[in-house]
Amino acid sequence: MKRIFALFLAATLLAAIPAFAQKQFKVVNTVKLGGEGGWDYLYYDKDGQRLFITRGSHVMVVDAKTLKVSGDIPDLSGIHGVALAPELGRGFVSNGGDNTVTIFDLKTLKKLDSVKVGERPDAILYDPFTKHVFTFNARSKDSSVVDAASGKVVGTVPLGGKPEFPVSDGKGKVYANIEDKSEIAAIDATKLSVLNHWSVSPCQEPSALAFDLAHHRLFAGCDNKLMAVVDSDTGKVVTTVPIGAGVDAGRFNPKTQEVFMSCGGDGVLTVIHEDSPDKYTVTQNLATAKGARTMAMDYASNTAYLVTAQREATPPAPGQRPAMVPGSFELIVVKAE
Repeated sequence: MKRIFALFLAATLLAAIPAFAQKQFKVVNTVKLGGEGGWDYLYYDKDGQRLFITRGSHVMVVDAKTLKVSGDIPDLSGIHGVALAPELGRGFVSNGGDNTVTIFDLKTLKKLDSVKVGERPDAILYDPFTKHVFTFNARSKDSSVVDAASGKVVGTVPLGGKPEFPVSDGKGKVYANIEDKSEIAAIDATKLSVLNHWSVSPCQEPSALAFDLAHHRLFAGCDNKLMAVVDSDTGKVVTTVPIGAGVDAGRFNPKTQEVFMSCGGDGVLTVIHEDSPDKYTVTQNLATAKGARTMAMDYASNTAYLVTAQREATPPAPGQRPAMVPGSFELIVVKAE
């Protein structure tokens, strides 16, 4: 009888987990893309089924169906992120090298305009509720707010620290990691003011950020190999979860209740199942590749895209990063099977 009850309990627990979450993730494809420049954020365009990959001086556009380069946005300066406003047919690129945002046409990829923003814009976000683009400026420690339709700067939000990745609730609030303060800033996207600064302690130097809108949970991936689960209403740290080293991007798939943290230091993708809003289980630390620290996600197919490149054995000078091996830049495709 005990054995029958144990089997019944195990089956019940498995049934409570979505089918996607019961599957293990695998690297299903690795494609050499080559090309010049380092890299930062990736963005998946679900309407066009394209990947936008920032490469320092240009944006590489990859067809997600063929995994081949389908376009390029050239002549940019120290770029970090891409944000899209599909209803306006526009895209936006943060240029950390010259403190601007480049506006481009989503269909043709042609540049439409350039707007001056704060100092060293890094992450960038389009908020559909306000139809504003927010840049998160590392040097001036603020957020520039651009009207997506007109391309005009409509305000600046002082953040009191170095911002990293942001997310939007789609209802008038934007949240951003403040890396050097180990905080999350909650921003009123309409009034353009900071509502709260919340500590993510014991997590340190948060970089990645993902959001479970339904359960009001923010997931901050931190430099000390922890992910903080934060209540987006109260700012309370609900729990922490161990992750790999060198995290720089996080995603949450509401269809499967899974959190993904790409950890380039260890070369792993940490997959975490949300058992409940207050309980989380690490289901996998999938080996990807060293340096695969940023990520985009196709939530419909539960596919993650990461990029990396090989590095030379020695740096060009003390304290500098080793140079990228020419032609070694590659796309890594991860999927549940």
